[in-house]
Amino acid sequence: MSNFANLSELVISGNYAGAKDLTQKMIDNGIEPLEIINQGLMAGMNVVGVRFKAGDMFVPEVMMSARAMSTGIELLKPLIADKDMPTAGKVLIGTVKGDLHDIGKNLVVMMMESAGFEIVDLGVDIAPAVFVKGVKDHKPQVIAMSALLTTTMPAMKDTIEALKEEGLRDSVKVVIGGAPISQSFANEIGADGYAPDAAAATDLCRNLIA
Repeated sequence: MSNFANLSELVISGNYAGAKDLTQKMIDNGIEPLEIINQGLMAGMNVVGVRFKAGDMFVPEVMMSARAMSTGIELLKPLIADKDMPTAGKVLIGTVKGDLHDIGKNLVVMMMESAGFEIVDLGVDIAPAVFVKGVKDHKPQVIAMSALLTTTMPAMKDTIEALKEEGLRDSVKVVIGGAPISQSFANEIGADGYAPDAAAATDLCRNLIA
């Protein structure tokens, strides 16, 4: 088994100490940092995404895998110029105004970062104006909004309306998710997509950016 395959396996099994050690060994052996990321760490996380989507892995295991990948990335980051870091695109994410739930959002952040997205996480209880400012400041390709309460769902529509008023709606894709959210609600408020879970959200953003 190659070092790359071994590293992928360590990520899949969530062995962060092993992933850190092997990443360091590969650096010491002069292996290209981007190869270690793409063929080792990211390759492992891609398998995790597929298994999570199929119901063969669960949230705690995914979190351990993401941590294993992150420990490797931290070692490699100083060796790579920012411009060379692989990125699948930039996503601005937040839980909408009035809603303080962040577990689902945080899992989406983790899965997306693991898939190579650059994430700007605004946090929870985010007003439409803050999303608008985030688009102006960070120029993401996608906004991802989360709501866990039916009472906060209208804030998603308000945010889309605010983007229209500022002339920004055409510059960014909008995806939504959370327990009470559905595809029909996404259609109703004019969002570009809906995802039922973190793996689906990652795929959706990848497709929208591509």
